Amino acid sequence: MSSGVPRTVKAVDTSELIGLDTEAIECGLNRNHGAGWLAEFADPAAVHYLRPVLVHRAGHRPEFSPHWRCMLLLTVQDGQQIFSLLDVLPASFEDLPETLDAATKTKIAHRLEHGDLLTQAQWADLNP
Repeated sequence: MSSGVPRTVKAVDTSELIGLDTEAIECGLNRNHGAGWLAEFADPAAVHYLRPVLVHRAGHRPEFSPHWRCMLLLTVQDGQQIFSLLDVLPASFEDLPETLDAATKTKIAHRLEHGDLLTQAQWADLNP
């Protein structure tokens, strides 16, 4: 993990996740899901998990650099958990409450790194 990012995992509901994704799109950050994708495919009742993994700089948008590239454990409408990435502004991530205990954070981080998850692109190819 790169220094400069918090060593934590945060839980977000679908509404919060859509807000973060919309912010990434509006800021021109590279890792987002595209307008409307999460609203269409994310499970509206699920909890999703973000884990910052590196500091990313967008040369084309210096006003939004640096930001954090986060691993995302995303639950889609069929109940499956998939892997994705989302660029998040540090202040937006910091505004999310810490709601998970250490054991849960460790379990989610392990699932993200070693869970043999489908990626968002792979899932989308299987679910046109």
